Amino acid sequence: MNARVARPGWLVPAAVAVVLTLVVALGFGGGLLAGGASPSPIGTSVAAAPSGVPSVAPSGDVTEPTPNADASAPPATPSPSPLPSAPPPTTTAEVAIVPVTSFRSTRTAVRPADVRAIAEGSGSLDALVLVEADADAILAGLGQDRAAFGRRLVTVADAAALAADLASHRARLGFLRADDVDASVRALAWGGKALFGVDRVAGLDAWPLRASLTVAVGGVPDYDPARAWTLVAGGDILLDRGVSLALGAARRGADYMFDGGTVDITGRCKDCSPFGWDTPYTKRTGNAGLVRDLVKGADIAIANFENPAPNRFRFHGSGTVFSANPAYLAGLARAGIDWVSLANNHIGDAGRTGILQTMANLDDHGIRHSGAGRNEARAHQAALIDVEGVTVGLLGYDTVAAYYHAGPDTIGSAKMTKAALRRDIAAARKAGAEVVIVFPHWGVEYTTRVTARQERLGRAAIDAGADMVIGNHPHWVGAMEVYKGKPIWYALGNLVFDQTWSIPTMEGITLELTMSGTELVQVRIRPHLILGKAQPNVMDPAGSGREVMNQLFRASDGRLPW
Repeated sequence: MNARVARPGWLVPAAVAVVLTLVVALGFGGGLLAGGASPSPIGTSVAAAPSGVPSVAPSGDVTEPTPNADASAPPATPSPSPLPSAPPPTTTAEVAIVPVTSFRSTRTAVRPADVRAIAEGSGSLDALVLVEADADAILAGLGQDRAAFGRRLVTVADAAALAADLASHRARLGFLRADDVDASVRALAWGGKALFGVDRVAGLDAWPLRASLTVAVGGVPDYDPARAWTLVAGGDILLDRGVSLALGAARRGADYMFDGGTVDITGRCKDCSPFGWDTPYTKRTGNAGLVRDLVKGADIAIANFENPAPNRFRFHGSGTVFSANPAYLAGLARAGIDWVSLANNHIGDAGRTGILQTMANLDDHGIRHSGAGRNEARAHQAALIDVEGVTVGLLGYDTVAAYYHAGPDTIGSAKMTKAALRRDIAAARKAGAEVVIVFPHWGVEYTTRVTARQERLGRAAIDAGADMVIGNHPHWVGAMEVYKGKPIWYALGNLVFDQTWSIPTMEGITLELTMSGTELVQVRIRPHLILGKAQPNVMDPAGSGREVMNQLFRASDGRLPW
């Protein structure tokens, strides 16, 4: 139950029964207004006239009695309208409040000093936005008052209006009840603690920011970090070619992939790649193992597996035919990868038997998968994962390599069509999925452009009942869309890949999603840069990561209202 008080509308006041006086005049016996006459005025109940007595119509005309009616029947008694229900009782309680800003902001945290700076008219934030009903209590919780802010305090009617204001004014800071935070705003850390995400506090008691607000008596907060769960999603993973050299020949081992920390781009080498692209000068800034902590800390971690891992693999030093050493799957498993999609344009590179062997090898390492199978029916079957009492269904699809698609009796990948989406999502729901995630391989390589086909299929997935769509294949970070309130990510870029010949192919994003039950309540987008041909390292979104974040939002123009 939401802690905010619901104020139901009052019902229309009870109608008052009107008693018509019987009038005897000029030989007529007056009667009650007939039930078969014209509709009575609003708010008035009128009883039916007894049979055998002429009745007076609303116009004043006399109508004849209804023949064969029971003259002895008493007049009908109007039923009283129900009285409006009383609003639920309320009380005042200490409620968790959260600093929020625009979804597109690169901020990750704020401090009390930032709030004071708004009041003083200094700093990078130019206004404080609050819901009017909660404003004074939140200001008190922050140790502030209205007078200090003057015109730099903006109040709005509700949480939705606050989110819309932040979307239009990206240099503003807001505060919301934790229950009112949703994915359209970016929740920020306070006092070194976060209420959402992999590193969130263990429970509401550990959250330092509260205000005395009106709540329903006996109400339970909708959002509790102790009951929330997280999903981390990454892009394309390759374990052949340059990645294999980085792990095997360099003797770094499979764990190297997720040992990355943080990195800065310090400059550009102009036209330094063999393909004429700029490449970055970089500096590692510490925090080794941060990527592993993020992936392993999530309740579910997912990605696209861009190659088969058959029993008889073959190393490829160049080209675009891949097969991976299945021993490297241990590195994915130890890092916490829970599920991979096998629906892509390389899954059949080791033959159709290689697909089945890849599935078996993933099973041996405890990594779930979908998007491919021994026949069409199996390829289109969702993988189901249970987390915090919620069943999540994951469906992988390919639109690129029709030659690898499964048939009724043919091993292969799942072909993405509108009909398949409707059928497969319905089957996943019937099997118990409460959250359905569609993971397509689609689009055009090395571009942020969304094709008309991608748009149709992405929206069709939502129309068919998917809760979100997370796509890959272009090897660049692409657009994000919100369609009917549900997110579609068209491309996350590379996660573990050897395409270190350009900045766009070295950069990618990792999604850190916080769910409360079946509801997406927060999205954090973490930009990264691949070093050593195999290892993603996190970039500061306000620093070196700004370029790829801007690429994402430029590609999303007209698609993303947040």
